[in-house]
Amino acid sequence: MSIIKIRAALETALNNITPSIETAWENVPFTPTIGTPFQKCYLLLSEPDNSEYSTNYHAFGYMQIDLFYPLNNGSIDAMTRAELIRDTFKRGNSYNNNGIYVIIERTPEITPAYNDGEFYIIPVKVRFFAHIT
Repeated sequence: MSIIKIRAALETALNNITPSIETAWENVPFTPTIGTPFQKCYLLLSEPDNSEYSTNYHAFGYMQIDLFYPLNNGSIDAMTRAELIRDTFKRGNSYNNNGIYVIIERTPEITPAYNDGEFYIIPVKVRFFAHIT
């Protein structure tokens, strides 16, 4: 259940960013509206760290948020949102969900933009770790 708690802690923090935009969550039906910004959220886990012999371990990974903005409208709005996400998930911030603390390991990475024919997309990676007992 710890992965569910990690996801909930991070997704709640993302969902609380204002101004809000629509979000396509993993494995939840979503139909984008052409011309309307939205974000897609994914949780990607790394290999667990078992640095000691016990039932405790550290979960590492990142939450990737892909920002979708209307194509051919410039980059300012999308980059403003990317910076807002970066500022929300500052290095060292922690988010608690039922005893699981999720700590932001590094300043979020804003990666190069690309387009898919309909949208201008900026991926943002939020790296985290959590100590699981």
